[in-house]
Amino acid sequence: MNTTILLAKRTIKLLLVTTLLNSTIYAQIGSLKLLGEYDVRFNLHYNNTTVGGLSGIDYNPVKKEYYLISDDRSAINPSRFYTAKVKISSKGIDSVYFTNVTFLKQKDGSTYPNHAKDAFHTPDPEAMRYNPITKRFIWSSEGERIVNRGDTLEDPAITVIDTAGNYKDTFPLPVQLHMHATENGPRQNGVFEGLTFADNYKTLFVNVEEPLYEDGPRAGLKDTATWIRILKYSTTTKKLVAQYAYHPDPIPHAPITPNGFMINGIPDILALDANHLLVMERAFSTGRMACTIKIYMADVSNASNIQDVASLQKTPAANIAGKQLLLNMDTLGRFIDNVEGMTFGPTLPNGHKTLVMVADNNFNILERTQFFLFEVMP
Repeated sequence: MNTTILLAKRTIKLLLVTTLLNSTIYAQIGSLKLLGEYDVRFNLHYNNTTVGGLSGIDYNPVKKEYYLISDDRSAINPSRFYTAKVKISSKGIDSVYFTNVTFLKQKDGSTYPNHAKDAFHTPDPEAMRYNPITKRFIWSSEGERIVNRGDTLEDPAITVIDTAGNYKDTFPLPVQLHMHATENGPRQNGVFEGLTFADNYKTLFVNVEEPLYEDGPRAGLKDTATWIRILKYSTTTKKLVAQYAYHPDPIPHAPITPNGFMINGIPDILALDANHLLVMERAFSTGRMACTIKIYMADVSNASNIQDVASLQKTPAANIAGKQLLLNMDTLGRFIDNVEGMTFGPTLPNGHKTLVMVADNNFNILERTQFFLFEVMP
């Protein structure tokens, strides 16, 4: 093929990807209409791995495939992500089938160890996005914070890999995000849960799931003065550009016992444009099998930059991110499990975008790996 024609085709393809994944849809999104759901069989085996713990999802419109990161901490199989196809029709999701599994690699090229082998280098994968310009993935780990039992402190991480899972780079952590044995910084299992590219892949937003110790208490049954941080990085320089404060909802359902476990935090975010995000809030209380999943449209355009603020309890943000409820999945009239990931999927014949969500079953037979398909209504 003529070299000039080949380069032109590659340029058009790249422009197509950028347009599809970064077009501004903030003004086009009015509501979400459920089109269907699909459950993946529990403990499905694929290429000598157990499929489960699917905590993040991203869509490649050129290859028409999805990337799904598992939060297996190398306990069942080495930490990994899957490539999958999701077949949709007018009736919703017809099928989900897996086409590849890729293991995440350390700097030395080895797979990540489990906790028994090396607790200080065991990852906790939670989110992943694909950058078609660099042809690389970015994924997040929550790290670890175990104290009073032979302290295990491992910082959260934002890592760049190639399509084969090989380590390439990391993003620097702000001072507030380092793990401590004292009640400072991030809480255990409450750190980097979601990330998303914005502004034609020039920006990376990353969120912590729950408030840092200095930023307030965990969400409770009543509204409290507490904030979750959303970080904004430049993908070119990998420098932190800003941090914003976001106020989570109270937990909607009391646990079955007075001291039972309950949580509300942010498991994922998805950019609508340079300043607007879809924010997923997920609440759970013991004694209630279902989770409450709410999707908000958040606006950081007027939010104060708090990257130099050590404690939002002592120095509250002058302006926090705005939020507007788009969907409460409790209203759908069906069981909703531990939904943790979302991505824009293919465009429908009527020109409307789709939104695809996935639930993490925690490798628990009582939980489900659910896929949900929504139509983005204007």
